[in-house]
Amino acid sequence: VQAGATSWKAFFFGSFDSSNFITVDKTPAALWVMDLSVRVFGLNSWSVLLPQAAEGVAAVGILYAAVRRWAGPAAGLIAAAALAAVPVATLMFRFNNPDALLVLLMTAAAYAMVRAIESGRTRWLVLAGALLGFGFLAKMLQAFLVLPGFALVYLVAGPPRLLRRCAQLLAGFAALLVAAGWWVAAVMLTPAAGRPYVGGSTNDSILQLALGYNGLGRLDGNETGSVGPGAGHGGSAAFSGAAGLTRLFAADMGGQISWLLPAALVALAALAWLTWRRPRTDRLRAAALLWGGWLLVTGLVFSYMAGIIHPYYTVALAPAIAALVGIGAVTAWRARAAFGARLALAAALLVTTWWAYSLLDRSATWLPWLRVL
Repeated sequence: VQAGATSWKAFFFGSFDSSNFITVDKTPAALWVMDLSVRVFGLNSWSVLLPQAAEGVAAVGILYAAVRRWAGPAAGLIAAAALAAVPVATLMFRFNNPDALLVLLMTAAAYAMVRAIESGRTRWLVLAGALLGFGFLAKMLQAFLVLPGFALVYLVAGPPRLLRRCAQLLAGFAALLVAAGWWVAAVMLTPAAGRPYVGGSTNDSILQLALGYNGLGRLDGNETGSVGPGAGHGGSAAFSGAAGLTRLFAADMGGQISWLLPAALVALAALAWLTWRRPRTDRLRAAALLWGGWLLVTGLVFSYMAGIIHPYYTVALAPAIAALVGIGAVTAWRARAAFGARLALAAALLVTTWWAYSLLDRSATWLPWLRVL
C-alpha cells in the first residue's frame, strides 16, 4: 500500500515495492482501494484498515436489501445481523486482506441477481457479471465459486423464455470476462522490462498465477510458485485441518464460520420442502437456489481443497449462511401452522444451540463463564 500510494505504476500493477521489482501474489483491486485511502489520509493503520471496515458495512447493508426484497424486513434484519456478527466477518472486516472487498462484490452481485430475476432485464445480469469480474481482480478465481448457483437460479427462475435466459446469461458472462480480463490483458501486453515481475509465478505470467498457484493448484495441491508449507504438494492441513466433509466443523475452522452453518442447512432443506411444488418463477424457491447454491458449492470446494487454505477464507460463506438463516427463520415462522415448518424451526434451534455449546466448550480456556451461563 505504501508503494502504491507513492507510485502510480506500483498502484496499477500491485507492486510490492515502489521501485516496481515484483508484485504481490494477488491481483491488486483490494490494494487499489487502500492505496487511494492512504493517498487521501496519509499512511497509518487507520487509513489502511478503513476500506475494509467500509466494505464490511456496505456488504451488510446490501445483504439486508437483497434479502428484504423477497422475504421481508425481518428476514433482512436477521441476515444482516448474522453477517455482521459471525466471527470470521468481524475479523476480516477490520483486516488488510482482499476478502472484505471480495465479499462486498459477491454480495452486490447476488443483489443484482435478485433484481434480474424480478425484472428479467439483461442489464442486471451484466451488472452481476461485471461485479464478479471485478471480484476476480480482488482475489482471482475464488470470486467465481458463486457462478454455478447464480447461473442455475436464473435458468430456473428467470422470467423470459429459456432461449432468452440463455442469451442473457451469455451477456453476463461476457461482462465478467471484460471486467476481469482488461487488467490481465494489460499486464500480458506490457513488455516484461516495463513492468514488475509477477510475484507467485515461476515464469512471470499472470495467467500462471491465476490458474496455478492461486487457481487450480489450490484444488489439487500442485501449487507451482507456492512458498508455503508443503509448497507444490499442498499445505492445507498446516493451516485448516485435513480435507473432507467435516473440515468446516473441525477445530481450525469451526469457531470461525460454522456457528450458524447447521441452521443454514436446515433452513435450506426447509425452503426446498416448502417450495418444491410452486411455480417455476417462485421467488422463495429462487432465494433457496441463489443462496443455497452459493453455500453448497463454496462450502464443498473449501472442504475438499488439497492446497493451501486458511480459516479466514470462509468469510466468503458468511453472506449465504446469513441469508439462509434469515429467510428460513421468517418463512418457517409464517408457515408455523404446518407441522413441517414447526419441525424445521425446532431442528434449527436445537442444532444451533448444541453446536454453539460445543464450540464454546472447545474455547473453555478463555470463555469459562459462558459455559456456566
